[in-house]
Amino acid sequence: MTREQIEAVLKSSQAKLDKENGYILPDGSNVTLHVAHDGASLSFQKLEAVRFDGELIYAKGAKQTVAIVVSDVFAVAVEGAGGQARRPAGFSAS
Repeated sequence: MTREQIEAVLKSSQAKLDKENGYILPDGSNVTLHVAHDGASLSFQKLEAVRFDGELIYAKGAKQTVAIVVSDVFAVAVEGAGGQARRPAGFSAS
């Protein structure tokens, strides 16, 4: 994927720019970056913030920060997009 494609996904999930020009996802939302390089693939899950620096993405979760080459990202999944966190069946939004 390209930086522009990843940014379009983040913007569609209502991610906001912070003062360092990084994207912060709304409360209850997180993103998963699916990455592949030379036949190996990894998924980085439950990321809350994403910042671009040249050809690198710095993605931060609750327990880790990772640096990823933009061109190695092949898919982006957003959970809780639109500011609504996913609720298991049987739980209401009271």
